[in-house]
Amino acid sequence: MRIVVVEDLYLLRDGLVRLLQAYGHEVVATAGDGPTALRVLREHRPDVAVVDVRLPPTFSDEGLQVALRARRDRPGLPVLILSQHIEQLYARELLAEGSGGVGYLLKDRVFDAEQFIEAVERVARGGTSLDPAVVAKIMNAGSASPLDALTARERDVIALMAEGLSNQAIARRLFLSEGAISKHTTAVFAKLGVDADVSGNRRVRAVLAFLGATGGA
Repeated sequence: MRIVVVEDLYLLRDGLVRLLQAYGHEVVATAGDGPTALRVLREHRPDVAVVDVRLPPTFSDEGLQVALRARRDRPGLPVLILSQHIEQLYARELLAEGSGGVGYLLKDRVFDAEQFIEAVERVARGGTSLDPAVVAKIMNAGSASPLDALTARERDVIALMAEGLSNQAIARRLFLSEGAISKHTTAVFAKLGVDADVSGNRRVRAVLAFLGATGGA
């Protein structure tokens, strides 16, 4: 894949480049700030962008804003956001348009090379990949939410769906048949109010509903 890496810390940026190259991917450009990131994304049109959420000069959410603007310029541009902190709002904003090709990982996850590369590749294919810590935070929220209508097994399924797993992978993780997972998935769609449509993005919309279950806390 052709990848753009956006990270202001040189050592981490260099480490990401080396890791991606070690797995056979081509890093076509790097950037350490928002304006440069937007320019190289427009110039190189990568298969996927790996973007730090906090960039100079304010170190707030410049990376997220760059990603959103780049996806407006090029709808469906796959973007994997990296962050030091759990902020499910970041992923929800990226998913709000209803298409896939987005991910949100904590930077600690980069140190698990295989998990990081798997997330990059899944996002590049148009899927979603949410950090397990974000998923756990949503699942453990005490306030009332649409998740309350789900059974324990259905909650397991939507949590793994949010991490980007396919029905086959969820079945392996939960030691169930694919048929059983398909039934649970259908029930999750119904209880979260995700109807079938021609876009084929039911999983993305279910994850978006999942992200909104705690009001973005």
